[in-house]
Amino acid sequence: MIRRIIAVLCCVVLSACTYESDLDEPPVDLGNFRLGHNVVVAPLAATSSAISREATEEELTTALRDAIAARFDRYDGSKRYHLGVSVEGYVLARAGVPVVAAPKSAMIIRVTVWDDAQAKKLNVPPEQMTILENIDGESLIGTGWTQSADKQLEGLARNAAKAIETFLLAQNAEQGWFMDDAAVGEEVAQTADDTLLRELQSDTVETP
Repeated sequence: MIRRIIAVLCCVVLSACTYESDLDEPPVDLGNFRLGHNVVVAPLAATSSAISREATEEELTTALRDAIAARFDRYDGSKRYHLGVSVEGYVLARAGVPVVAAPKSAMIIRVTVWDDAQAKKLNVPPEQMTILENIDGESLIGTGWTQSADKQLEGLARNAAKAIETFLLAQNAEQGWFMDDAAVGEEVAQTADDTLLRELQSDTVETP
């Protein structure tokens, strides 16, 4: 997994996509979506000490869970959907030669979406995403010089939450994930049972 991250970083160019913070703007239309469980795990997250600063499992999961909550707690749809996210690998760039060989921060995650009302996964296997740090003046110099590890992780987590939102938006447009089959406003359960939560947590660490 870490080799895959390194390969991705080697391919980063100035035209790479960036996800700017847009949390002050109205959320995009996700139909009846409302966030239920926000489960993030990272028991198998790998990195390379040669190019990356270290982050604990708790630091990884807390940063990503907080970023997901900040983005998706804005939605107040009529049905609950659970997000299960597994951090598979990460790089928090160390200081390197500015511009010429400035390491870039990145993260690989896998995302599973659960429909609470139907008690089933909407995507099998989980969606794998490679998340990159923003391409800007700081990253050209190298965020290993300009940012702390906490700041790098915060930026990656924010970009990951935005990437998940973009994925959900595309699936809703293509597959109608968050469109009501029954009347809008149908009452749904306020809590998922323990079995559903345990399965959701287990699903994030399965090997595809």
